[in-house]
Amino acid sequence: MGTRLPGVSDAPATVLVYSSRPEVREAVRTAVGRRPAPDVGPLTWVECATGDDVVDTVDGGGVDLCILDGEAQPTGGLALSRQITVEVADRPALCVVIARQPDRWLAHWSQADATLAFPVDPLIAPQVVADLLRAHAARGRRPVIR
Repeated sequence: MGTRLPGVSDAPATVLVYSSRPEVREAVRTAVGRRPAPDVGPLTWVECATGDDVVDTVDGGGVDLCILDGEAQPTGGLALSRQITVEVADRPALCVVIARQPDRWLAHWSQADATLAFPVDPLIAPQVVADLLRAHAARGRRPVIR
C-alpha cells in the first residue's frame, strides 16, 4: 500500500480536453496518459471540438479539469478560460496549452491555473495535471501558473 496525501484520493477524475484540432487533443491525452500519478486518477477523458461544447459540458458539471488549446479556432482556450472563471462559481481547474512562452501573460489574464507548452512534453504534462487535480480535490488551494 502506498502513502496517501491528506485530502487526496485515487477517485476517478474527469478531464476535458479542448481543441479545434483532433491532433492536439490526441497529443494532450497521450502525453498525460490514463493515470498521471499513483495518487491521482484514473482519468476519464472528455473531448470537445468547439467552444460551445466546452461551455455546455462544464455547465453540466462533473468536470475536474479543463485543458484548453490557446490556439483553437474560432474560440481560443484563453478566452474560454476567462469565461469559465467569470461565469462558473465552482469551476474546474483550468490549464491552457500555449504555443509560445511569451503567451504566458495571456494565460495569466485568462486566470488559468497552469500552462502547458505545445508540443506537450510527456515528462511534464502528467505532473502538471496531477498537481491541478490534487489542488482541485483539496478545494480552496489554487495552484500558481507554471
